[in-house]
Amino acid sequence: MIILSILFFVTAILYASVGFGGGSTYLALMLIWDIPYYIFPIIALICNIFVVSGNSFNYIKAGNLNLKLLLPYLVGSIPLAFFGGSLQIDKNLFEIFLFIVLTLAGTLLFINFKSYDDNETTYRNVPIFISILIGAILGFVSGVVGVGGGIFLSPILFLIKAAKPKHIVTAASLFIFINSISGVIGQLTKNIVLSDISNYWYLFLVVIIGGHIGNYLNLKIFPTRFLALITSVLVLFVAIRIGAKLFL
Repeated sequence: MIILSILFFVTAILYASVGFGGGSTYLALMLIWDIPYYIFPIIALICNIFVVSGNSFNYIKAGNLNLKLLLPYLVGSIPLAFFGGSLQIDKNLFEIFLFIVLTLAGTLLFINFKSYDDNETTYRNVPIFISILIGAILGFVSGVVGVGGGIFLSPILFLIKAAKPKHIVTAASLFIFINSISGVIGQLTKNIVLSDISNYWYLFLVVIIGGHIGNYLNLKIFPTRFLALITSVLVLFVAIRIGAKLFL
């Protein structure tokens, strides 16, 4: 499990550097390593919580939180993340769903990576109903497969030019953090053996360390658009690996 730990560590660094948790790639790595699929989502969601908690705190401390932007998405996502997390999903269906989620997430992030350093000054007011609907869809996906949803929310907000980059990145981090908590609670309503999860404690440890390093890189060293590009390529690579496993 040393290689898996290293990969989780690197994933946490890359994702934290752009304000994400890494849930999508943790899931893919666990799939490749043949870890029991029924504990995939809860492990990924807990890792999300550890990784984005530091980001969320730092972004709020820096004054980047825009509650008006974030709240409608949370209103839609929180109950659906819990509901999605409580569902029992067949392994084959889960793998196909994960492949679709990763492909869409990687593509959206790749298309919009330049927006992370955008100096756009004109932004759109998204109708509250649309924001709640988007949040609900992303929350459901988050709970079912074990991603935080921010890797979708962030590119969508950039695409529609909903706010300043710093506000979008902060919203995405908090979206991941809160929905991951809701998803974990939903997952715990199922017959998941907690001792099975505790066997992978070392993964939680390495993502905590990696998350702190990634947050430092984001704030101090690399431009966010560069890290977003690297992350999108990583997500697409993993999606291709899963697609090859499923369809070839």
